[in-house]
Amino acid sequence: MQELSISFNYHGRYFKLGEINSDTRAVWFVLHGYGQLAQYFLRKFKSLEAHGICVIAPEGLSHYYLEDASTRTKTGNTRVGASWMTRENRVRDIENYVTYLDTVFQREVGSRTDVDVTLLGFSQGAATVSRWALSNSIYFRRLILWAGILPPDMDFEKGKQLLKNKDVKVIYGKHDPFLNESRFGEMKSLSEKLEITAGEIVFDGAHEIHEPTLLTLI
Repeated sequence: MQELSISFNYHGRYFKLGEINSDTRAVWFVLHGYGQLAQYFLRKFKSLEAHGICVIAPEGLSHYYLEDASTRTKTGNTRVGASWMTRENRVRDIENYVTYLDTVFQREVGSRTDVDVTLLGFSQGAATVSRWALSNSIYFRRLILWAGILPPDMDFEKGKQLLKNKDVKVIYGKHDPFLNESRFGEMKSLSEKLEITAGEIVFDGAHEIHEPTLLTLI
C-alpha cells in the first residue's frame, strides 16, 4: 500500500468584525479552540469593534459532528465543530493551516506595517497561532495565548529571534479545568527555551473568553 498526497485548490472561510481601511490602526486575528466554529467564537470579541478594532476569525479546516451518529439519532443534535489538527497526518495539517492563515492575512492586511496586529489563540488555537507566528511569514506585534500554551515542537532558535521584541501574554481563568501545574510547568520550560518572559493575566473564571479581561488588552 502506498500513501500519496495531492495538491489542489481549497476554499476556506473566515469571519470578520469591522473593516480595514486607511484609518485602521489595530487588527486582531483570533483563532478558536477545538470543536468551535469561527462565526460563534467571533461574537465574543464584539465589544472590540466599538473601539475601532477590526477582528478576524479564521476557521479550522476540518469539520465534524460534535456527537457521534448513534448519539445524534437519539438527541437530534446536529451541531458541528471545527478542528485545526489532530495527531493524524499532523505535519501536513500544520502546513495546510499555516498556508491558509497566511492567505487570509495577505488578503486583509497585505504588506501594511502601520497597523497594530495582535494574534490571539484560544485553547487549541493557542498552539495553532504560535506555529503561525513562528512561520516568519507575517507581521505582528503581540501574541496572546488564552487558555492554552506554546507547542513543544518549535524551532527554538528561530523562535528566540522572532519573539525577541514581541509582546507575549498568557491569559487563563483560575478555574480552568484543562490547565494544571503540569501544563504551567511546561509553559515555563518552553518560555525559558525561547528566552521570553510572557506576561501573565489570571481572571476569576473557567475555560472561556472573559470580556472584562479582554477589554483591558485594548
